Amino acid sequence: VQLQASGGGLVQAGGSLALSCAASGRTLSAYATGWFRQAPGKEREFVAALTSSGVTTVYADSVKGRFTISRDNAKNTANLRMNGLKPEDAAVYYCADSLRGYYHVPENYAYWGQGTQVTVSS
Repeated sequence: VQLQASGGGLVQAGGSLALSCAASGRTLSAYATGWFRQAPGKEREFVAALTSSGVTTVYADSVKGRFTISRDNAKNTANLRMNGLKPEDAAVYYCADSLRGYYHVPENYAYWGQGTQVTVSS
Protein backbone atom coordinates (compact mmCIF):
# COMPACT_ATOMS: atom_id res chain seq x y z
CA VAL A 1 0.00 0.00 0.00
CA GLN A 2 1.36 3.38 -1.00
CA LEU A 3 -0.01 6.89 -0.79
CA GLN A 4 1.70 9.53 -2.90
CA ALA A 5 0.94 13.15 -2.08
CA SER A 6 1.67 15.87 -4.62
CA GLY A 7 0.72 19.40 -5.56
CA GLY A 8 2.55 21.40 -2.94
CA GLY A 9 4.59 24.46 -3.76
CA LEU A 10 5.16 28.14 -3.11
CA VAL A 11 2.20 30.48 -3.30
CA GLN A 12 1.49 34.04 -2.24
CA ALA A 13 -0.92 34.72 0.56
CA GLY A 14 -4.44 34.63 -0.79
CA GLY A 15 -3.52 32.16 -3.49
CA SER A 16 -4.63 28.62 -4.09
CA LEU A 17 -3.14 25.16 -4.37
CA ALA A 18 -4.61 21.77 -5.14
CA LEU A 19 -3.09 18.76 -3.40
CA SER A 20 -3.62 15.23 -4.57
CA CYS A 21 -3.05 11.88 -2.92
CA ALA A 22 -2.76 8.90 -5.22
CA ALA A 23 -3.23 5.45 -3.75
CA SER A 24 -1.88 2.16 -4.95
CA GLY A 25 -2.62 -1.20 -3.44
CA ARG A 26 -5.95 -0.17 -1.99
CA THR A 27 -9.17 1.60 -2.88
CA LEU A 28 -9.47 4.93 -1.12
CA SER A 29 -13.24 4.97 -1.32
CA ALA A 30 -13.42 1.91 0.93
CA TYR A 31 -12.26 3.94 3.92
CA ALA A 32 -12.29 7.41 5.37
CA THR A 33 -9.43 9.57 4.16
CA GLY A 34 -7.81 12.47 5.90
CA TRP A 35 -5.36 15.30 5.38
CA PHE A 36 -3.02 16.52 8.09
CA ARG A 37 -0.26 19.08 8.20
CA GLN A 38 2.84 19.64 10.25
CA ALA A 39 4.76 22.87 10.54
CA PRO A 40 8.34 22.95 11.88
CA GLY A 41 8.40 22.52 15.63
CA LYS A 42 4.71 21.71 15.84
CA GLU A 43 2.67 18.55 16.18
CA ARG A 44 0.86 17.02 13.27
CA GLU A 45 -2.47 18.79 12.92
CA PHE A 46 -5.77 17.59 11.51
CA VAL A 47 -6.94 19.49 8.44
CA ALA A 48 -9.83 17.64 6.83
CA ALA A 49 -11.42 14.22 6.43
CA LEU A 50 -13.87 12.55 4.08
CA THR A 51 -15.96 9.50 4.86
CA SER A 52 -15.81 6.42 2.69
CA SER A 53 -19.19 7.29 1.19
CA GLY A 54 -17.91 10.71 0.22
CA VAL A 55 -21.00 12.28 1.72
CA THR A 56 -19.60 13.66 4.97
CA THR A 57 -16.66 16.02 5.28
CA VAL A 58 -15.02 17.33 8.41
CA TYR A 59 -12.72 20.33 8.61
CA ALA A 60 -10.54 21.96 11.18
CA ASP A 61 -11.95 25.32 12.19
CA SER A 62 -8.82 27.03 10.89
CA VAL A 63 -9.48 25.91 7.30
CA LYS A 64 -13.25 25.75 7.21
CA GLY A 65 -14.64 27.70 4.27
CA ARG A 66 -11.26 27.84 2.53
CA PHE A 67 -10.29 24.20 1.99
CA THR A 68 -12.29 21.48 0.28
CA ILE A 69 -11.59 17.76 0.52
CA SER A 70 -12.83 15.44 -2.19
CA ARG A 71 -12.18 12.09 -3.77
CA ASP A 72 -11.91 11.01 -7.40
CA ASN A 73 -12.90 7.36 -7.35
CA ALA A 74 -12.03 6.82 -11.00
CA LYS A 75 -8.47 7.96 -10.38
CA ASN A 76 -8.34 6.56 -6.83
CA THR A 77 -7.13 9.89 -5.49
CA ALA A 78 -8.03 12.08 -2.54
CA ASN A 79 -7.77 15.81 -3.14
CA LEU A 80 -7.48 18.93 -1.05
CA ARG A 81 -8.30 22.22 -2.70
CA MET A 82 -6.87 25.10 -0.71
CA ASN A 83 -8.08 28.65 -1.35
CA GLY A 84 -7.28 31.85 0.46
CA LEU A 85 -3.99 30.52 1.73
CA LYS A 86 -2.44 32.26 4.71
CA PRO A 87 1.16 32.21 5.95
CA GLU A 88 0.00 30.09 8.89
CA ASP A 89 -1.12 27.38 6.44
CA ALA A 90 2.51 26.72 5.52
CA ALA A 91 3.46 23.16 6.47
CA VAL A 92 4.12 19.72 5.11
CA TYR A 93 0.77 18.24 4.18
CA TYR A 94 0.12 14.54 4.55
CA CYS A 95 -2.70 12.36 3.33
CA ALA A 96 -3.81 9.44 5.45
CA ASP A 97 -6.08 6.50 4.88
CA SER A 98 -7.92 3.69 6.60
CA LEU A 99 -9.41 5.44 9.58
CA ARG A 100 -10.48 3.61 12.70
CA GLY A 101 -11.77 6.02 15.29
CA TYR A 102 -11.91 9.79 15.50
CA TYR A 103 -11.01 11.76 12.40
CA HIS A 104 -8.68 14.20 14.04
CA VAL A 105 -6.34 11.69 15.70
CA PRO A 106 -3.31 10.82 13.53
CA GLU A 107 -2.78 7.47 15.24
CA ASN A 108 -6.18 6.31 14.03
CA TYR A 109 -5.03 6.19 10.40
CA ALA A 110 -3.20 3.10 9.15
CA TYR A 111 -1.49 4.47 6.05
CA TRP A 112 0.29 7.72 5.31
CA GLY A 113 1.71 9.47 2.30
CA GLN A 114 5.18 10.98 2.36
CA GLY A 115 4.02 14.59 2.56
CA THR A 116 4.14 17.57 0.23
CA GLN A 117 5.48 20.98 1.22
CA VAL A 118 3.24 24.02 1.09
CA THR A 119 4.92 27.41 1.48
CA VAL A 120 2.92 30.62 1.68
CA SER A 121 4.65 33.96 1.29
CA SER A 122 3.19 37.06 2.90
